[in-house]
Amino acid sequence: MDNKLRRIAKPFIAMIFIAVLSVSALAQNAHQSAIEKTSNKGGTHRAGILLLAHGGKQQWNAEVNKLAAQVNRTIPTEVAFGMATKRNIQSAIDRLVAREVTEIVAVPLFISSHSSVITSTQYLLGLRKDAPPELARYAKMDHGHGAHHTNHAGGAAFDPTTPVKSPLPIRMTAALDRHPLVADILLDRARHLSRKPSREVVIIVAHGPVSEDDNAGWLADMGALVERLRRASNFKRIEYLTVRDDAPEPIRGQATAQLRRMARRASNEGNRVLIVPLLLSYGGIEEGIRKRLEGLDYVISPQALLPDDRLAQWVLLMVEDLTKKT
Repeated sequence: MDNKLRRIAKPFIAMIFIAVLSVSALAQNAHQSAIEKTSNKGGTHRAGILLLAHGGKQQWNAEVNKLAAQVNRTIPTEVAFGMATKRNIQSAIDRLVAREVTEIVAVPLFISSHSSVITSTQYLLGLRKDAPPELARYAKMDHGHGAHHTNHAGGAAFDPTTPVKSPLPIRMTAALDRHPLVADILLDRARHLSRKPSREVVIIVAHGPVSEDDNAGWLADMGALVERLRRASNFKRIEYLTVRDDAPEPIRGQATAQLRRMARRASNEGNRVLIVPLLLSYGGIEEGIRKRLEGLDYVISPQALLPDDRLAQWVLLMVEDLTKKT
């Protein structure tokens, strides 16, 4: 190429390079641009995420904090650990306010929306008129989990059963429930264990709630997840149940008997049994599943839903979907 052609080509090459950089930047900010909106008055609406999580052992919490850090790269995110623990929720809200967001979106990193923890949290966030009766019990469980406690009512007058204080509007998404990304993760966990799918039975096992009505909701969502797994795989059979650890006897005993029947039947048919827990993170519940299956032949996934980058994607998608409704 002679000098004249080089002089002509340089501006075009530069334009192409700038265009490529622009497309890349747009892709990286896709979620954020859907959430940061410009109002009619010219101000910027900037959402912040209140990530709600049960909390547990140090490793369990570390996985959630790692996920929150991923999401925080795109949208301001603060974690509130606990079971409808007002102190932790208030503290996380205060941190988001300090970060100058203009709206708070609460995202419950819980397996199911069918839970008194969720309804109690909705009340604390001012999204529900009546306080569920279980809130009084949760109020006695101040897990702490590393949160920075803030006492707005002053000393002993702090009431953990009244709604939080927020100068910003708060909305709340659903929990993981039957989201397609959850089905994708479960399928990957099963495939990791698999050798010959046509001779394997997958059993999806979740913790489950105490209430019969809530349990029906859990099972309906699990059924929808399993239907997606069935369509996307060729395992001989995929079954599912909740073990309901916190329910009284004989409910726990019935759940244990059901799990053992499923596993024994699959083994007696000459199949390999693959146990895939529908748990956010390992931290104790999986040991209860192993105890229930003592003496039976099976393999269990070494990993729960976390760690997995798709859960950070899920958080962003939930916020994006909610903000699209306004």
